[in-house]
Amino acid sequence: MSQHRLLASALTLAIATALSGCATAPVSETTADATSESMPETASNPLFAPSPLQWQYPQFDKIKIEHFAPAFDRGMQEERAEYDAIANNSEAPTFENTIVAMERTGQTLGRTLAVFSGINATNTNDAIQKLQADYAPKFSAHRDAIALNPALFARIKAVYEQRNQLGLDAESLRLVNEYYDDFVRAGANLTPEQKERIKAMNSEMATLSTKFSQNVLAEVNDSAIVVDNRDELAGLSDEQIQVLADAAKAKGQEGKYRIALLNTTGQPLMGQLQNRALRERIMKASLARGTRGNQWDNREIVSRVAKLRAERAAIMGYPNYAAFSLENQTAKTPEAVNKMLSQLAPAAVANARKEGAKLQAMIDREQKAKGQPTFKLESWDWDFYTEKVRKAEYDFDENELKPYLELNNVIEKGVFKFVGDFYGVTFKPRPDLPTYHPDVKTYEAFNADGSELALVVVDPFARPSKRGGAWMSSYVQQSGLLGTKPVVAFHLNVTKPSEGKPALLTWDDVNTTFHEFGHVLHGMFSDVKYPYFSGTSVPRDFVEFPSQVHEMGATWPSVLSSYAVHWQTGEPMPKALLDKVLAADQFNQGFATTEYLGAALLDQAYHQVGANQLPDAAGILDYEAAALKRVGLDYAAVPPRYRTNYFSHIMGGYAAGYYAYIWSEVLDATTVAWIQQNGGLTRANGDRFRKTLLSQGGSKDALQLFHDFSGQEPQIRYLLERRGLTATPTKR
Repeated sequence: MSQHRLLASALTLAIATALSGCATAPVSETTADATSESMPETASNPLFAPSPLQWQYPQFDKIKIEHFAPAFDRGMQEERAEYDAIANNSEAPTFENTIVAMERTGQTLGRTLAVFSGINATNTNDAIQKLQADYAPKFSAHRDAIALNPALFARIKAVYEQRNQLGLDAESLRLVNEYYDDFVRAGANLTPEQKERIKAMNSEMATLSTKFSQNVLAEVNDSAIVVDNRDELAGLSDEQIQVLADAAKAKGQEGKYRIALLNTTGQPLMGQLQNRALRERIMKASLARGTRGNQWDNREIVSRVAKLRAERAAIMGYPNYAAFSLENQTAKTPEAVNKMLSQLAPAAVANARKEGAKLQAMIDREQKAKGQPTFKLESWDWDFYTEKVRKAEYDFDENELKPYLELNNVIEKGVFKFVGDFYGVTFKPRPDLPTYHPDVKTYEAFNADGSELALVVVDPFARPSKRGGAWMSSYVQQSGLLGTKPVVAFHLNVTKPSEGKPALLTWDDVNTTFHEFGHVLHGMFSDVKYPYFSGTSVPRDFVEFPSQVHEMGATWPSVLSSYAVHWQTGEPMPKALLDKVLAADQFNQGFATTEYLGAALLDQAYHQVGANQLPDAAGILDYEAAALKRVGLDYAAVPPRYRTNYFSHIMGGYAAGYYAYIWSEVLDATTVAWIQQNGGLTRANGDRFRKTLLSQGGSKDALQLFHDFSGQEPQIRYLLERRGLTATPTKR
């Protein structure tokens, strides 16, 4: 396990935003306190050695909570010994005995972290969260002991200084540069006093970030809306209402209906619920999370972490945390980020206000027809009246689509077909491999020539113990050096239907499915030597780009016609309805862009200032409001996609980097335009994208990879056109 991955994994564990997502049935059922004393070090711990299953696929049927602490302890001990041996080697530093040696370290710890972070993300419980909290500062200290080891850094620096005389290939030379930069950015050049302060801050931030993530999950569950009267649920289908009844029953609330919240500000049922008072309850509960003055209030944590980050940046010689964080991203500077966001914000808000005016006009007409006074459009009205306007302008609503968007069809006849058409890859179920839940499926992927490519774990359904959102993860990363093949995972949060009923998706769910599988492909197609560069190990503001490109599969006619079939009859979606879907591709983009930009600009507001300019806990909400107002995003009907106190991205790996989604979309829109202009969904284009970009991981400069594929510079006009933010929009 390379130092790069150690830093990423340990930090990920500490803040509970890992990109892995797996849990075992034995783990979910175990509640005993798990410490290293609770299980002696014996050969019975399946984490002590690589899994004997194909490509080290995890032994989900054998791993239990009590295995983790001993494996963490052994893993850290082994890794420290490995790094000490490198640092104290009496031989002169060479690329092989220093850099390559570091790439081979930490196998036990890496294996254990991959599985544990998956469990914590998908099936957490009190015992898992206690382990997370207990080990967050330990991992921080372990990470710092390696990153701030002067003898180790001296060897890295010696290799770095002679790198151009070593006859290294391009990937090896890049590896030397990256290691040197990582250690410098971790504080290797600081004074002893500064290093001690960095260690203390890292430990505190690890603890605080862990608490933040646990608070977010706990309050999502605590904030669920309980409805007493079925009549209040008018607008929902009988099946949806039954799901809510089952959820309430599971919580001992027989005869009631429980509406769980997702981590985003907006909530899925808002477009259907006719009861305005209930919509208001849901939206206000969503917006209030983390600010209610209870045990899960996150304001103190947000304030403290933001100030610690600003202090750390100052110690490292940067004016603010964003300047420090962005230096090794493709954006490079806060000014570049601000320039891009400023090009989008005015047009997005203007479009959102136009959309809002349409909604208000519809409200006024409806209320007048009823002989009732009108009311002002609020955030809890937006989705509901948007669906009405959609139906009026495009003659369809989301509910018409759902019977044609069944989960298994979307994955197997949609995503898999797209991947097959574009890359020649096929998928085969692997029911012989153990899974951690009956709803989880594992597939094996094969190249066009029949050779084995990867194993893919698919986990589609939401659970109270599973974090919100959708994500991809890696259990085993591809590496030529280590001889490993990819074992990757793919997670959604689709509501599980009642027994015997289909899981019918929204159009947004479909896009998310194609998007996340783009990340899976990035991991599957990796073909690099060093683990450091494997798969999605690319700059944060580049990693979303390949996955966004793969969203084009959702609307590609040949793919859409394959998966968009009625779940009961098998009849294809009528062409008239399909045409309406494509025609409405830019519908509501003012709202979508504005809510995203609100969150992205909040992120920058916390990270582009010094510690003395950041608010205390009591001032967090005022600071948020002022930040949105400064950039014209204070449109109350469209709140940010995430508010500060449940904005898990910026407490985790996307601090100062939530802009990355739209930054990457500029690359994506340019790439999709290139594909459309060069023959479309052909094997030649897919093979080119795989060879020049997806297979390269982080082994080359990110923008060079983009140029290698497209032969041009990114052009924001394609993004503006896609989102309907220009006067002459074009369709995808």
